Amino acid sequence: MTATEFDAPTSAIEDLTGDYTIDAAHSRVGFVARHAMVTKVRGHFGEFEGSAHLDAANPAASTAQITIQVASVDTNQAQRDEHLRTGDFFEADAYPTITFTSTSAEALGDESYRLHGDLTIKGVTRPVAVDFEFTGSAKDPFGNLRAGFEGKTTIKRSDWGLTYNAALETGGVLVSDKIVLEFDISAVKNAPAA
Repeated sequence: MTATEFDAPTSAIEDLTGDYTIDAAHSRVGFVARHAMVTKVRGHFGEFEGSAHLDAANPAASTAQITIQVASVDTNQAQRDEHLRTGDFFEADAYPTITFTSTSAEALGDESYRLHGDLTIKGVTRPVAVDFEFTGSAKDPFGNLRAGFEGKTTIKRSDWGLTYNAALETGGVLVSDKIVLEFDISAVKNAPAA
């Protein structure tokens, strides 16, 4: 057999230009917080949607946006999740979504990028920068072109009005102010308009 008898995965960045929809079933939007100064608690949001425009020739023209349903927060502990939905933290009833909308993009290397944008949590919008690594692309069994990216950024939750905490007897606080946001994204290229 020769190499031409196989469908080679699409890995050339030039092939990726176009509009994409985030495949939430194969993506993760998560966070990490330090608890009681000694351990990390990881969580994620189970419901979100987003889209992106990738421009391989001019990465600065790439854009992305995502909308996260706050009530879908999941830290694998129901009581903690309910507390996160209250006014002490996200106040999900009044502010049901978290949004990120890019404002600019830049290439940092061959397969690394920085996306600048506006992050809105609990009605407060502040600029953030998220560093992403391109993790690959391929045609799936259904003929869809998929592109993968992993990204993260560190924020201070108090900048968005999430200031609840409790002092520890031994010093320090129950929940860290610094939160790491994590994005593991699988995006599917949209079919061309008919």
